[in-house]
Amino acid sequence: MENYNNNIKPQSQKKQKWFLSLVFSLLLSTLLIVVSVSFSSNSTRLYNRAYVQNPRPKFVEQQLHVLSTSSEKIPRLAYLISGSKGDGDSLRRTLKALYHPRNQYAVHLDLEASVQERMELASFVESEPLFKQVGNVRMVLKANLVTYRGPTMVTNTLHAAAILFKEGGDWDWFINLSASDYPLITQDDLLHILSTIPRDLNFIEHTSDIGWKEYVLPPFIRNICSFNRHQRARPVIIDPGLYSVRKSDVFWVTQKRSVPNAYRLFTGSAWMMLSRPFLEYCLWGWDNLPRIVLMYYANFLSSPEGYFHTVMCNAEEFQNTTVNHDLHFISWDNPPKQHPHFLTTDDYLRMVESNAPFARKFGRNEPILDKIDSELLGRNADGYVSRWMVQ
Repeated sequence: MENYNNNIKPQSQKKQKWFLSLVFSLLLSTLLIVVSVSFSSNSTRLYNRAYVQNPRPKFVEQQLHVLSTSSEKIPRLAYLISGSKGDGDSLRRTLKALYHPRNQYAVHLDLEASVQERMELASFVESEPLFKQVGNVRMVLKANLVTYRGPTMVTNTLHAAAILFKEGGDWDWFINLSASDYPLITQDDLLHILSTIPRDLNFIEHTSDIGWKEYVLPPFIRNICSFNRHQRARPVIIDPGLYSVRKSDVFWVTQKRSVPNAYRLFTGSAWMMLSRPFLEYCLWGWDNLPRIVLMYYANFLSSPEGYFHTVMCNAEEFQNTTVNHDLHFISWDNPPKQHPHFLTTDDYLRMVESNAPFARKFGRNEPILDKIDSELLGRNADGYVSRWMVQ
């Protein structure tokens, strides 16, 4: 009996050890499975977070975004008003007719104007009581040399826009005008109208049919060869305003060049109203298109009629923001020549019926300007529009 009991004990102890080992193994396996599933789940979430929700951009520039426009009910405008030799008085008159305390203004007389004329304009801007009180008018003190058929007009526009970005605070649209432009409606009315439309819109007359501009002949070639489409050289010009301190007309290079195939050329009016996001894109150029196009238009005749149009219509962010109108009444020959007609009282009715907010081209102190002042703008004795309902 004693031997039997002695045999039972070792067998029972063996079974207990085996059972404990089995339980321990099961617990360990369960723990490993739980840890594995948890790690796999976390890894999947990390993977999805890194590669699905926020995929790595192809280019760093894709992380940059166009800034949103202002949320204020009434927009703000930024104006460039530019002129040349002898335009000081006309520029002052246009500035006063356009003035509104809500807007921002940059005025520029190019280097063809005398130092005295530029100093007189600077003194006017600095000392005018209303400008001093509101602080929204500034003169471009470092004047540029502007050849109106060359790229220097584009660079001057970009320069003024950069100044208005730096000093002009918040504004929604940029409008470029010359001393020979004049408003046909008050700024109150214009701001009221613009308050009803999206602020990413760009008012820029444009077309991809560059037509005769692709094959325009320089004068010396026009004199020595027949006017044949196949004999026309696509123009390459040099603007002395890029390197000279004295203004002179552009000159022609006999070298031919083909139309670019990396982007499509557009042309249109040199006068426009551009949105703040688009101008910021032109100045920053985070995908390099604005700089590439600017380099191309450095040798292009009348580049103000093509640079902004080409950039906008080739940039995916902005190509669907265009309104094909330059907001001007302009009287052209048919076919159009280099410059439009000077407007007179004979054009008054057509100007009013056009519903355009601006018109050009006006001579200095034309009687029609007095008619516009009294019948359309209601300017007071100081030269300002008599009411500013929007503050």
